[in-house]
Amino acid sequence: MLNISRKDIKSDTFDNKKNALRSNIAPGNNHNVFFTWELIPSKSSIISFSSGIEAVTGYSGKEINNLAKGIESLIVDDDCAKLKKEYNTFLKDPSTNRLIRDYGITCKDGSSKWIWEEIIADRTKTGKVKSLSGFAFDITPLKEAAELQTEKFKALKELNENKDKFISMLSHDLRSPFTSILGFVEILINEPNLSLPERSEYLQYIHESSQHQLQFINYLLDWSRLQTGRVKVETEKLNLSTIIFNCISSLTGNAIRKGIEIKVNLSEKINVLADERLLGQIVTNLLSNAIKFSNEDSKVEITADFFNEDFVEVVVSDIGIGIPEINKEKLFKFEMMFSTEGTKGEKGTGLGLSLAKEIVEKHNGTIWFYSEEKKGSEFHFTIPLSKNNILLIMPNETERAKLGLFVKDLYPMYNLTEAANGFEAIEKFYKDIPSLILLQHNMPLMNGLQLIESIKSDTKNFNVPFIAVVDNISREIQDSYFKLEAKAVLPKPVDFNLLSRHIEISLS
Repeated sequence: MLNISRKDIKSDTFDNKKNALRSNIAPGNNHNVFFTWELIPSKSSIISFSSGIEAVTGYSGKEINNLAKGIESLIVDDDCAKLKKEYNTFLKDPSTNRLIRDYGITCKDGSSKWIWEEIIADRTKTGKVKSLSGFAFDITPLKEAAELQTEKFKALKELNENKDKFISMLSHDLRSPFTSILGFVEILINEPNLSLPERSEYLQYIHESSQHQLQFINYLLDWSRLQTGRVKVETEKLNLSTIIFNCISSLTGNAIRKGIEIKVNLSEKINVLADERLLGQIVTNLLSNAIKFSNEDSKVEITADFFNEDFVEVVVSDIGIGIPEINKEKLFKFEMMFSTEGTKGEKGTGLGLSLAKEIVEKHNGTIWFYSEEKKGSEFHFTIPLSKNNILLIMPNETERAKLGLFVKDLYPMYNLTEAANGFEAIEKFYKDIPSLILLQHNMPLMNGLQLIESIKSDTKNFNVPFIAVVDNISREIQDSYFKLEAKAVLPKPVDFNLLSRHIEISLS
């Protein structure tokens, strides 16, 4: 920016520098982002605006001068009084010839913009204003960028503060149990005359504390790995009922000790796309908490149903002690983790729900809860639905259409996905893992055996049933398919009655 001194204002160079500012005030002279204006108070109260005023504000110079308060009518109310005071002070102060300010305006179309403005005064020897010139920029993008940076800085600062709090809590939670464990170990070492019941009690405490700490560290490691992407979420088609009953089985002892009945209400036919270990961890965490915070001789219920066409909703509910209002906002927040004892003094890590949330979100699901003190809690989460789908892979379009029509008539409740070759099949397999694969052995570029081997090598716990159809079937090819756990290997031409029996067995 050009500097204008008091000496300049007294000389003929004032107009030259003023014009220079007008021509150089923006790169490329972009009149869409700035405008100039001029006012000679002794001659008129009308401000002369450059053509850029309309591009910036939507108003022509004439329209602005016709407004009740002129350009002041555009300035937002919050800025108006302050700007007016600054402007009046500037006019009366003969020691200064420049005023720089920024403010918000409302444009003709109702949109808001930020304006940066420099006002230059040409004064007489006595300091009286002869004329005023202004140069105004639309700085909205810069202002928005600055505000975004400020928000990012605040978020990073908050994150850093939360990290410090978290490390402090973590250090305490890691250290505290070991103090007690070491204390009991020292007693066992130094007191040889302890009775057997006392020894057993101390050893039981050491065992329980060690298990608790191991669980705490495992949760912490799992959360850290999920955060950094070191744990790969390996989704596969899973029967939800099987996963849930496996989790219940692992917690049966906890429930029996408190006389708690676990009720299950879900269809055995619901399949989901999830990582088996991680999904089990979510269900186990929620069920464990429900048992932990339930009173003796009560019940815990787990239900599952279709949430929408893409997700299944799982609900774990109890009629226990509920969650105090003060703790609700802390749930799922790792940096605000806290632990509450259960109704029989059961210990917790404080990490379970944060880890559950992280896992659910890695599956593109959502987790939420409802709770009322002394009445119980409900925890809900969604997990991707695995739709019933049959993948048919056959290079000949006519044969594929004929077999596809047969399958659709036989199983109208299943979606049919078709592929002409192995590479297309792999892409469609991972997009929507099927309930069954029907494939032809003889295909260009990649035969059926190579296709199944490729999918198996990339898919953990591959359990999708498949049936192969083979031209010129041989014992060697048949044995190779059965080694890969094919449900059936059938010769061509296809016997549809035989095929339908094998499809029925495979899907059951």
